[in-house]
Amino acid sequence: MLLPILAVALVLLIASLRIAQEYQRAIVFRLGRYVGTRGPGVYWLIPFIERQQTIDMRTKTVELEQQETITKDSVTIKVNAVLWFKVINPADAVIKVADYNRAVYQLAVTALRNIIGQNQLDEVLKERAHINSSLQQIVDTATETWGVKIELVEIKDVEIPESMQRAMAREAEAIREKRARIIKAEAELEASIKLTQGALEMEKSPMSLELRRMQMLSEIGIDNNTTTVVLIPSEFSHAARAIAPLLGGALTPAAPAV
Repeated sequence: MLLPILAVALVLLIASLRIAQEYQRAIVFRLGRYVGTRGPGVYWLIPFIERQQTIDMRTKTVELEQQETITKDSVTIKVNAVLWFKVINPADAVIKVADYNRAVYQLAVTALRNIIGQNQLDEVLKERAHINSSLQQIVDTATETWGVKIELVEIKDVEIPESMQRAMAREAEAIREKRARIIKAEAELEASIKLTQGALEMEKSPMSLELRRMQMLSEIGIDNNTTTVVLIPSEFSHAARAIAPLLGGALTPAAPAV
């Protein structure tokens, strides 16, 4: 009589034995009430009285399906993102929410649509890191009561209409042309200032002007052309400049006497 009882006890003992992996936790319920979290390692359950629900504590990667939404400046775009999260409190993940995986997914999709609607298209394209941070903060705050930690949210791709792509290409081309014209104008201004300074320096030293003329002749000769150059000494120009006022005064008719 004792042997069957021991056999039954041994079977029940073996049946109640459970093993949880390092990345798993077991939420144990006794007659429907939560009594604790078991694992990792070996633990026992009371047969027919206790039951368990195992939770994976590893980080999960979820790809949010592409969402078609409207930005703040009324541009329709398609956005998809990737979400990384893990359970940090397995008891809350089981007791406080029916399906934490689905709940986190739906919350992330809704937050993504909302945050895109609060930003203009340029902000979505240029300030993606800021949007990712804001989206992570919104989802993490909402899932904290579920025992879930949002580790990272990244916008994966932004698809804009072809008409908007062409408009942005024209805008970028216009900006580049504007920048090129500004650089060219600044270069011409700087060159004119340098030429003016050089002319003033040559005016102070007639010899420098003669050297510049000789350099110009050497540059013309390099091209092996047939241009004929007649040199006039600079003294002629200085003499003409000095005589011009005298001739002008001599040619001016005298005022009639009153």
